[in-house]
Amino acid sequence: MTTRSTRSPRRRTVVALAVVLAVLAGFMVRLVDIQVVNADEHVADSLEIALRGSQTLYGTRGQIVDETGQTLAGSILEYDCQLDPLLITQIDAQVLDEKSDARLWAEVSDDVAEILETTPEAVREIVGAALAADPGSRYAELERGVSTEQFRALADLGTPYIVCLQHPARAYPDGAVAGNLVGFVGTDGDALEGLEKSYDDCLIATNGKRAYQKGKDGVIIPGTKVQQDAVDGGTLELTIHRDLQWYLQQLIGEQVQDMRAERGAILVVETATGKIRAAAEYPTADPNEPGAVKGVRGSKIFEGTFEPGSTFKALTAATVIDAGGQTPASTVVASSLENFPGGARVRDSFQHPAYTYTLTGVLIDSSNAGISKFSERVPSSTRYEYFKKFGIGSGSAVQFSGEESGDIHPVEEWGAQTTYNTSFGQGLTTTMPELAGAYGAIANGGLRMPLSLIESCTTADGTVVEPELPEPTRVVSESTSAQVRSMLENVFLQAPYAKAVEIPGYRIGGKTGTGEKSDGKGGYKAGVYYTTMVGFAPADDPEYVVVVTLDEPKKVTSSAANATAFQKAMTQVLKTYRVMPSTTAPKLLPKFG
Repeated sequence: MTTRSTRSPRRRTVVALAVVLAVLAGFMVRLVDIQVVNADEHVADSLEIALRGSQTLYGTRGQIVDETGQTLAGSILEYDCQLDPLLITQIDAQVLDEKSDARLWAEVSDDVAEILETTPEAVREIVGAALAADPGSRYAELERGVSTEQFRALADLGTPYIVCLQHPARAYPDGAVAGNLVGFVGTDGDALEGLEKSYDDCLIATNGKRAYQKGKDGVIIPGTKVQQDAVDGGTLELTIHRDLQWYLQQLIGEQVQDMRAERGAILVVETATGKIRAAAEYPTADPNEPGAVKGVRGSKIFEGTFEPGSTFKALTAATVIDAGGQTPASTVVASSLENFPGGARVRDSFQHPAYTYTLTGVLIDSSNAGISKFSERVPSSTRYEYFKKFGIGSGSAVQFSGEESGDIHPVEEWGAQTTYNTSFGQGLTTTMPELAGAYGAIANGGLRMPLSLIESCTTADGTVVEPELPEPTRVVSESTSAQVRSMLENVFLQAPYAKAVEIPGYRIGGKTGTGEKSDGKGGYKAGVYYTTMVGFAPADDPEYVVVVTLDEPKKVTSSAANATAFQKAMTQVLKTYRVMPSTTAPKLLPKFG
């Protein structure tokens, strides 16, 4: 029989149980919400307020490769190693108390010093200084930038108080090969020079991060990791041919030293495409040691300007043919010194009586007076317009970091002397890329192709991005181009240096230039010159343009100083790209009318 006294405890028990179950259900719902439904949000919040740790996930900076895929710049792993001074003292104490069979720090430091190629005293001083500053110190920097081999050797010591953290570093496997173009990055990974800087947006990696909670004992709490993956940089493919670049750097280095010049450079451009296949110079920097050569960091090919001298006579000749109705056989009468309107005087580099020169002969003998007389057959404004169409004063489409442009004053500012001087490359400046582009137009049927140094950037996800280039520029007609090419071929056939530039089996054409150097006071340095030789091959169907420059050669001060380097450079270019020998004979043109 159930009484009120027996029902009351049972009811209370049921009610209490229901309350407990309700509370547990509430806890379970909340637990599911925290650990399942909104787990990521709560973990992220907890990382902001809890004992936490983090690790940078380094992305790999992209490679720079040549046209064949050979690596010019890449990334390697290096390690920053640190010590735990307090742990070292604790382990030494255990060893001395015969409670551990570990080695004493005095012994281990000898091995560490040998691995890091330093002295044991220097290694021990790191720990001693840290403990002197803080007897409880848990950190002292051992060495940064440790190689993989050194890291492995340190790890093999089996010591718990040496910890190394890896990070990517830049390496240039071929050293100075294309170092003037590639540039370099700083120790902090920032791009500082060259293509590393110009195309940092392509090459740069985006670092990721791994964050987590950990207990007081340092153990990571399961389920608290939050990770953002790193994104690697892209691969920058150049138009440069590494092996050709290496050869030409050796060649120009020899020529600079032989001619006792301040510096020199060789630029190779593919005629039909405008692609730069080599841009060699001496001296140049090794990106692995960018400060080793004082004052040498970037590329003087792109950063330097100069008076082109007689190489400009070909541009003037092209202009008077294309716009003035002249031909290679057109004539002028010119002596070695001519007076012109406005008091202008033009002198040739050698004494001669009045010759009836053909336009071809003016180029062969490189007569300043002769080309000045031919320049009168078109208005000065027309010559200026043609120079601009040839790309003079416009820089190049490469847009290299720090690239300069030539300087040609507006025609309205030309005085009487400048009017004639510009016809033979004085009173204005240009650059190697501008000059190569101009001769490229002559060699390419009158069509000037924009120069390029970059094939593409391939991003980490495989997307290929090619550089945007301006449209080609029609400078002169195909007929004019053919006539000027024929005259320039005759220059290399009939000039005094013809044998020095001859390449058996190939027809070649080109021109030399000896430019004076400014003294910074409105005049020129006495006996100091900037010499140039530019040419193309094969002359019957030009495929490559080569420009060779020497700055202040002292052994031979004329542009003949460039002949040996030009001949060897062009020969190597033709071999590298397996250009077939010429199958036709050149047409000899007369020098005199």
